[in-house]
Amino acid sequence: MPDPWVVADRDVAEAVAGSFLSRLPSDLVAALVEAGERTDYPAGSTVYRPGSYPRALLVVGGLLRVYMSAPEGRQVTVRYARTCDVLGIAVLVGGPADVGVQTLAESSLFRIDSRILTAAAHRDARVGWALAEELNRRLYETLEQTAINAFGSVRQRVAAHLLDLASAQQRPRGRLVARVSQQELADAVGSVREVVARVLRDLRLERLVATSPDSIHILDPVRLHDQSWNPTVPDERPGRL
Repeated sequence: MPDPWVVADRDVAEAVAGSFLSRLPSDLVAALVEAGERTDYPAGSTVYRPGSYPRALLVVGGLLRVYMSAPEGRQVTVRYARTCDVLGIAVLVGGPADVGVQTLAESSLFRIDSRILTAAAHRDARVGWALAEELNRRLYETLEQTAINAFGSVRQRVAAHLLDLASAQQRPRGRLVARVSQQELADAVGSVREVVARVLRDLRLERLVATSPDSIHILDPVRLHDQSWNPTVPDERPGRL
């Protein structure tokens, strides 16, 4: 069986090595790499629609969001996916899901052959356990995303809400622009305009966003996403909302 690190191109090999796939039996990894296919997508592409046929995808590069939509069109993000993350393990087990997947930046995805992977999971407990561990990680990520949405700092909530707003309005190959005023943003994240203005000022200084009176341009969605998980500059101090 060929070495999976030789068969794959370098970016795919590095993504496989950094993902849970690297813990699968080497002959299975080689078979998945040989059968898979890499595709590049521009920002704003929809790569999975609610109810679509189940697919598993390895993120080779970029930033994607998994979201759900309400009947009236509102959207909520349930997960972000970055390099080395794998999308679609849950739908391989449970069937089609009512979620969409959208690229927020130029992204490269590697298709994982679902028939090879699921067949291996049925006959090899090691593979089945690896899938269970991956599903557990995804559950904990979803819980953490929910906690950030509900209890995160103003900086975290602003970063997450800007990504949500901009991605809901994004078009293929289009820029990420959140059309929202500072007061509307403050209302959405449960803060006051003065605090949100300070957060936006800091994000401008870090070259993450550019602002105009009625819109906010996201200059670096990957780094802005980092702020929603692990903000480096505190925005809330005693006595400040």
